[in-house]
Amino acid sequence: MTPQRSQSLFHSFNHAAEGVIHALRTQRNLWIHFTIAAAVLVAAVGFGVSKLELMVLLVAITFVLVAELVNTAIEAAIDVSTTSFDPMAKIAKDIAAGAVLVATLNAVAVGYLVFSGEVADNSSRFLDRLSDAPAELTLVALAVTVIVVIAIKAYTGRGTPLRGGLPSGHAAVAFAGWMAATLVLDDSGHRFLISSLTFIMALLVAQTRVETGVHSASEVATGGLLGALVTLVLFQAFG
Repeated sequence: MTPQRSQSLFHSFNHAAEGVIHALRTQRNLWIHFTIAAAVLVAAVGFGVSKLELMVLLVAITFVLVAELVNTAIEAAIDVSTTSFDPMAKIAKDIAAGAVLVATLNAVAVGYLVFSGEVADNSSRFLDRLSDAPAELTLVALAVTVIVVIAIKAYTGRGTPLRGGLPSGHAAVAFAGWMAATLVLDDSGHRFLISSLTFIMALLVAQTRVETGVHSASEVATGGLLGALVTLVLFQAFG
């Protein structure tokens, strides 16, 4: 390999690295994907997954990151090529974003299949100590959560019981429901699956409150934490 060819190869790698760094600096979604990827890999080491499982996780993570990088490149190319609204440009951007969505859903499915057994086994003993409580306590927990939310909003003078202010009542009830479902199903072999589904639903409720502009992210996070903690405390106290 000639020195000129070696230098050209070095510059190619350098430009590629600059592209990734630029995308990280400017694209929030890519930064989120990188952060989640790092957390997943740390969790994989912590749970001691097998070599095959680690390989599958790496492929899924790489798939997501590559799709996000390609999506960013396509968006940049389209923005340069047109300065006015073009339906075809919108379709191209939507398709590129759809590729990221498909890759992300695949990664979530892979992560669930890899970690579900490990997390379920490790958390089962802890949940068993908390979930010896009647199902009726779920209704009490939800009612107390609503009362606490209304009391805080009345004290701060911000928002109404169902709209705006600190904390988010919808997020509080959603995460209270998730915690209750997790603790009530102590004798079910599908507890981890149901807990995962209700947690995803709670996240979707929280996300819609932020996206519609009704609540800030901190208000939603506070509401979710409040609902989960109130339910956990009640089950632990009266279980």
